[in-house]
Amino acid sequence: MALTRDFRETVQARVQSDPAFRKGLLTEAIEGLLSGEVALGKELLRDYINATVGFPQLAGHTKLHVKTLHQMFGPNGNPTANNLFAIVAYLQQAEGVRFEVRPKAAAASRNR
Repeated sequence: MALTRDFRETVQARVQSDPAFRKGLLTEAIEGLLSGEVALGKELLRDYINATVGFPQLAGHTKLHVKTLHQMFGPNGNPTANNLFAIVAYLQQAEGVRFEVRPKAAAASRNR
């Protein structure tokens, strides 16, 4: 389902005016990728990129063509791990955050 322009503008306005929402959007994107929900993670990253640094600036820092970046985060895109981690590293730097991966017990194993 395609999002309406109004929805995208609303998200972009909120990202620009609310730092907690902006960081939360980036966090949800990373968590989506790590939990195996790649399509959701890519979509959230695309929204975050559009509302913050923009694809042209991201292309300049990652040395990837803007069109390539758009394709990577499209519905059929399949970014390589190298490209994805380079993008996440830059977005962390631009946002001033650092994500850490920590082990967490699965819900099923906690109930035993």
